[in-house]
Amino acid sequence: MRHNRDEKRFDRTASHLKSMMANMTNDLLLNGRIKTTTPRAKVLRRYAERMITLGKGGSLAARRRAMAFMRNKTAVTRLFSDIAQNYKERNGGYTRILKLGFRPGDAAHMSIIELVESVVKAQADKPKAAKKAPAKAKSKPAVRAKESPEKEPKKPAAGKPRPKKAAKEAEARPE
Repeated sequence: MRHNRDEKRFDRTASHLKSMMANMTNDLLLNGRIKTTTPRAKVLRRYAERMITLGKGGSLAARRRAMAFMRNKTAVTRLFSDIAQNYKERNGGYTRILKLGFRPGDAAHMSIIELVESVVKAQADKPKAAKKAPAKAKSKPAVRAKESPEKEPKKPAAGKPRPKKAAKEAEARPE
């Protein structure tokens, strides 16, 4: 029976599980989003949100606790300098899980877990391009390789052609 066993272990030892969650937390904080299985994303959400909450504290003790778990100096620095500043006004819910469907190989449920505000800010930073009216299909004349000096046709590799099987056997037999 599974009485009083709350956390998912993914059939791993405690040390392997902690290491896997630390690595996934590092990747999430450095990249902003990662693709993983849905159960892993749900467990990862707890760890990532705890680290962001530590980052919002900003004390030396909080930095040391984050470093003890994540063991990646660049990820901890980014967490405390950039990521935590984005969530100063937010009281939790720093991540979002988007379901993707099933993985082809083993039909596992796949998801994307991402940081909420960073994705919204990244999309707002991109300038919106004006939509162009669809152009009529015009056939363009084919450009020849001789006309454009930038593209030269590749030459086949020079070398002797391979001898046929019968020729190899004839060479191998003494006369």
